[in-house]
Amino acid sequence: MSTELEHIWSRVQAHLALTVDEPTYRIWLEPLRALELRDERLLLEAPPHACRWIQDRFGRHIQASVAHVLGPAVAVELVLPAEAEPPSQRARARTRAGSSSQAQAHKPTAHATPEPPSRSGPLQNPKLTFDQFVIGDSNRLAHAAALTVAEMPAQAYNPLFICGPPGVGKTHLLSSIANLLLCHNPGLSVRCTTGEAFTNEFLGSLAGGHTETFKARFRHIDVLLMDDVQFLERKTKTEEEFFHTFNALHDDGRQIVLTSDRPPHDLQALEDRLRERFQAGLVADVKAPELSTRLAILRKRAAHDRIELRDEEALEIIASRVHTNVRALEGALIRVVAFSSLTGRELTGELAEEVLTSLYPQAHGPGGGVRSVADIQRVTCELFGLTPEELLSTTRTARVAWPRQLAMYLARELTGESLPAIGRHFGGRDHTTIMHACRRTSARIADDDASREAVAKLCRALGCAQP
Repeated sequence: MSTELEHIWSRVQAHLALTVDEPTYRIWLEPLRALELRDERLLLEAPPHACRWIQDRFGRHIQASVAHVLGPAVAVELVLPAEAEPPSQRARARTRAGSSSQAQAHKPTAHATPEPPSRSGPLQNPKLTFDQFVIGDSNRLAHAAALTVAEMPAQAYNPLFICGPPGVGKTHLLSSIANLLLCHNPGLSVRCTTGEAFTNEFLGSLAGGHTETFKARFRHIDVLLMDDVQFLERKTKTEEEFFHTFNALHDDGRQIVLTSDRPPHDLQALEDRLRERFQAGLVADVKAPELSTRLAILRKRAAHDRIELRDEEALEIIASRVHTNVRALEGALIRVVAFSSLTGRELTGELAEEVLTSLYPQAHGPGGGVRSVADIQRVTCELFGLTPEELLSTTRTARVAWPRQLAMYLARELTGESLPAIGRHFGGRDHTTIMHACRRTSARIADDDASREAVAKLCRALGCAQP
């Protein structure tokens, strides 16, 4: 890829990443590679196993992002990798918005030939390996479990359930498992998918009358890797099908690895029998990376992308300011590097500070790092003269209820914890209670100066900017 094309494609990717959620971008769109821009046509290489899916599902998103960067006159085409077929036979699929005739031509029919179990999938990104995974306290258990599964499938930790907020490395671990399995066990059939893709394929098989083909695709395999299993919630027919698929694989001694944005017991909309099976194996959580891990991630990404740095001050600024997840961390680095390249300014800590101040106005405190729910509870008790037992109690007196609601509000705003997780920190309360507290607090600080000052005082004590 030429330097100019690489620059153009990086701009398209940056815009494209804003049009879909993070897991979708990482799984389906990040693997795309720009091959050629000529005669108002941008040629993109797509993985052979996902080319049609990307064309049908995300063609208009890709076209819109290209139009944003290059103008509406530029057409987009997806092609299979050159090494997969001779150039003269390379399959091309136009992705211009509105090309419904092409989409219809690729739809499967009820008489389609059954597809054999794949040895790869959209999650198997060759760039996402165990060697590229940065280990820290926040992900050590999940990494060790994933590596064990990859080395000894179905012999330990089956199923393996990896949970954590978006962008902390769950998909990276799934891809690492797939890559290592296929490298050392080329005879294994490994199917990589997502909760959404499983649902769409199942519904398509129902509509097309080829459910047996669908079952063969997912039950006659050695390893099933599924990202974002929480997508199955509230989809009764799909849940039932996955339940039987899970049982068929598990009973036959096949390895299952699942990821979710929540632990099994927080997937309340799933059937009990599925949650019980998820909990029967090893549940390994991945948290937002701590400061040292964030800095190590940035160092590795900078080395991989051959980013020239005068010193590490810029990386330290990024690591201390962006703490939510790895995707946000890498995105911040890309933005700072792009700003440096486009303006001709040296990549320094001062430049990073300037760029991040505009992009992340809710800067974190001088100590960097993530404030924990325990920190917020401790400071709240100190400032309002409460004991920890009072804060977590069921007492509804104004002296206790307001500080409790305020602490819940700040826990949501200043930490990466989910609502159910925050509820567990506050005496096992339901996530709806946390939502109610946040709404009440937001309304109160919007209308009352004293309440706003209470928030400001707590944030100063925590060393954080006011949300």
